This record gives sequence, structure tokens and C-alpha cells, in this order.
Amino acid sequence: MFNPSRDQVRQFFFDVWAKYRGNQPLAGAEVPALEAILAHPEYHAMLSDPERYRERDYPPELGETNPFMHLAMHLAIAEQVSIDQPAGMRERYRKMVEHCGGSMQAEHHIMDCLAEMIWQSQRSGMQYDAASYLACVDKKLGTGE
Repeated sequence: MFNPSRDQVRQFFFDVWAKYRGNQPLAGAEVPALEAILAHPEYHAMLSDPERYRERDYPPELGETNPFMHLAMHLAIAEQVSIDQPAGMRERYRKMVEHCGGSMQAEHHIMDCLAEMIWQSQRSGMQYDAASYLACVDKKLGTGE
């Protein structure tokens, strides 16, 4: 399993943005990363200034959203959908897109469940519970209990 450091994740997004702005070709995970970046114009200035934002912290207790975490979660959801893991995610995503009227809105709803799953996993020290994650997505779709 690929487990990049905080610095590697941040550099990845800075590099994708720089490549896009320099009209350089993108490959692999860079493509969905750019889609997420383009859907979030509020992050463009930050991504254009790596020296200023590379080391910045985004403490949740101050109500700040970590833009790197947010973009990385978009990538995680794209990967889950592409490989249908957990099983059934692809169909739930399709339904969520239909329900929300667009992919970014759907991903933001799913992201709430993903963030909760990650938080619960870190808190308990156990692996995430795929069934609970899918149940959360179902609840957002109005199909869960």
C-alpha cells in the first residue's frame, strides 16, 4: 500500500498544478487530481505559491479545512469508484451523482463519510469498517436505515 508523507502529498498537488499551468502532460493520478483542483478555484492561489503553503498547518480546531487533505480525499474516492472498493461503491457513487446533480457535490457527500471512517479508524486504532462506511453513504442517499 502506498503511504506518502505529508510533504509528498503536498508536493504532488503543487506539481500537478504547475504542470497544468505549464501545459505539460499529466499521467496517472495526476489526471483526477487536476479535476479536483479545477473544481476548487479557492485552492489555486495556494497551489501557485508552494513556498508559502508547503509547511502551513490547518488545525481543525480553528475551523480550517486542510486543502491538501480535501484534494487527497477526492483522489481516494476516485480510486474507490474506479476499482469498486469497497464493493458496491461504484454503484453508490453513480446514484449519489444522480442524487446531487454532479460529481463534485456527490464526492463532497461521500467525503463526509470517508472522513468519519478515517477518524473512527484512527481513534480506535483498528482498520476501517467498510460496512459502516457504505451504510453512511447509503444514509446520505436516503436508502440506509
